[in-house]
Formats: sequence, structure tokens, C-alpha cells
Amino acid sequence: MKEVQIYTDGACSGNPGKGGWGAVLVYNGKEKEISGGEPETTNNRMELTAVIKALQELKEPCKVTLTTDSKYVCDAINQGWLNSWINNNWRKADKKPVLNIDLWQELLPLLEEHDVTFFWVKGHNGHPYNERCDTLAVNEYMKL
Repeated sequence: MKEVQIYTDGACSGNPGKGGWGAVLVYNGKEKEISGGEPETTNNRMELTAVIKALQELKEPCKVTLTTDSKYVCDAINQGWLNSWINNNWRKADKKPVLNIDLWQELLPLLEEHDVTFFWVKGHNGHPYNERCDTLAVNEYMKL
């Protein structure tokens, strides 16, 4: 399997409000930037969208190291929340419905296709790729 590093971030002006997402994919010394935005969204939706859009860029199954500043995304995967939500018919431990089900359901087949390991990095803390992704995301919502 090809090994790819992916860095993602989402941003919102207001929550909900105008939002943007950005990602940088790194493979074999080459970098690809992607980004997009939505006029009315939330920060968590943009964080998830960045991950989905980045994984959709991959043309074949890959071993992916995905770095994000989203505790929401990282914890859902690494703490097993996503599996629990699925097993509990998309309900959280407090029995309330999971938010952003549509995006989680879009992410699931991508996680099955690729071998993805999620890492959390503190946002706005000088990580070069995280800063680039943030700039991409902010630039997108500024266009709206």
C-alpha cells in the first residue's frame, strides 16, 4: 500500500455560519492542497468534510496517517465512539441522536477502504501543515 500523509482542518465564522475546510495530502515528496466551503454550516461539519474530501482524493487503497486538530473527529475514531454510535443505532451514550450522521456515514466506507490512523495536533500552535490547512479553510469561507 502507498503511504500518504493527510493534514486537515475546518473553520467557521460563527457556529453555525459560513464555513470552510482545507486539506494537504503528501505522497512521495509531492503535496496537493484541496479546499472548499459552505454558506451555512458548523465547525464540526467542516472538520469532518475535510477528512472525507481528502480521503476521496485517493485513487487506490492507501495507508494513511491523518493529522487533524479536531478532537471531535479524533476521539470519535480513536476512543471508539463511532463504533458505539453505530451499535446504538446512531445514538450517543446519553441516548441523544448523533450529530452529522450523514457525514459519518459518508466517512465509513472510506475508513474501510483505507488503513487510516488518526493523530490529533493542537490547533493554532505552529504546526506548519495545520496552519496551512487553517489558512485554506479560512480563505474558503471568506469567499462566501
